[in-house]
Amino acid sequence: MKSIVLLHGWGMNPHVFDNLRAHWATRYDVRALALPPLESARPRETCALDRMVAALAARAPARCCVAGWSLGGQVALAWARSAPEQIERLVLLGTSPCFTQRVGWNTAIAASVLQEFAAALNADCDEALKRFLTLQVQGDVAAIEVLRRLRACMRHGPMPSVKTLLAGLNVLLDTDLREVLPLIAQDTLVIHGDRDALTPLAAGEYLARVLPSGRLVVIRGAAHAPFLAAPEEVTKTVMEFVDE
Repeated sequence: MKSIVLLHGWGMNPHVFDNLRAHWATRYDVRALALPPLESARPRETCALDRMVAALAARAPARCCVAGWSLGGQVALAWARSAPEQIERLVLLGTSPCFTQRVGWNTAIAASVLQEFAAALNADCDEALKRFLTLQVQGDVAAIEVLRRLRACMRHGPMPSVKTLLAGLNVLLDTDLREVLPLIAQDTLVIHGDRDALTPLAAGEYLARVLPSGRLVVIRGAAHAPFLAAPEEVTKTVMEFVDE
C-alpha cells in the first residue's frame, strides 16, 4: 500500500484534509501530519524550513508521496530536495516557491501585507485569523462552503500560539525556493485554483514549468483551497497521479 503524507498550510491544522483522508483511507496509508511548531524564526533564518523537514522526516514512512498545501507545499519542496530517497512524488496545492514579492518576482503578495498581518496578530489574534480565512476564499465560486470547512477545521484543532504563527509568517516572508526547483527531480503534480488571491495562478504555472517533472492542473473557479472547492475533482486527479 502506498503512503501519502499531507501537510497543511499556515494557521491551519491536519483536520483541513479530513475529506481527502476519508476518500483515500481504503486505498492508501494516509497520514496528515501537523507542521512542527516554530517558536522562533527570525527574518532570513534559512534553517527554519530545514528544521521542519527534519522533524517531519522522522515521523513519516521511509518511502511516501507528499501533498502540501500553501506553506505545507514549500515544506514539501524542501523535503523532496533534502531526502529524494524518502519522497517518491509531490503534490503541490496552492503553493508558490516564493510567497512575497522580490526583484524580478511579482507573482506574489507584497511583503508589507504579511508584515501588517503580523501586527494584526499581536493586536487581536482571533480577528486576524478570521480575516485570513476570508482572504483564502476570496473569488471562489464555492466561497461559503469552503469558508465553512476552514472554520470547522480551526475549531477542531488546537490553536497555535501567537509566537508560532509569527514564526510561520517569517518563513513565508523569507523563503525563496526558485533556485532549487531545477534540482527537485520527483514527478510533481501542481494543483492551483485560477482565482487564488493569495498565491496567483502564475506561481503554479512557474512551478510546473521550472520543476523538471512538473505538471499543472488548474481548478476553475477555485481560490486558495482547491481541494475544498472541488474535492471530487482534486481527489480523482491526485489518485490517478499517485497510482501511475
